[in-house]
Amino acid sequence: MNNQIKPVSVTILGKEYRIACKPGEENDVITSALHLDERMREIRGGGKVLGTERIAVMAALNLAHELMSQTSASKEVSETTGNRLRTLTRKVENAVQEANQLEF
Repeated sequence: MNNQIKPVSVTILGKEYRIACKPGEENDVITSALHLDERMREIRGGGKVLGTERIAVMAALNLAHELMSQTSASKEVSETTGNRLRTLTRKVENAVQEANQLEF
């Protein structure tokens, strides 16, 4: 098995970066870089944020916020699903118990 780190070249806001990644993760790194480049270009295009460093920080904050929002939403869905499963389980258990009592 080849566990060597492989460098991948990506371009963000016209500047090339070499990113180390594990074999098989090259496409994920490239896709992530393209997404980041797109977000940074949107922020730069808005004209309110100047400087590559500030644009990068704003893009990172926006992406982090989106990730946290999705994580929170996913947690809520999991909790709701868990509650529904517990309710259904109780109903099934009650129905089975009632059916057993009717048999006697």
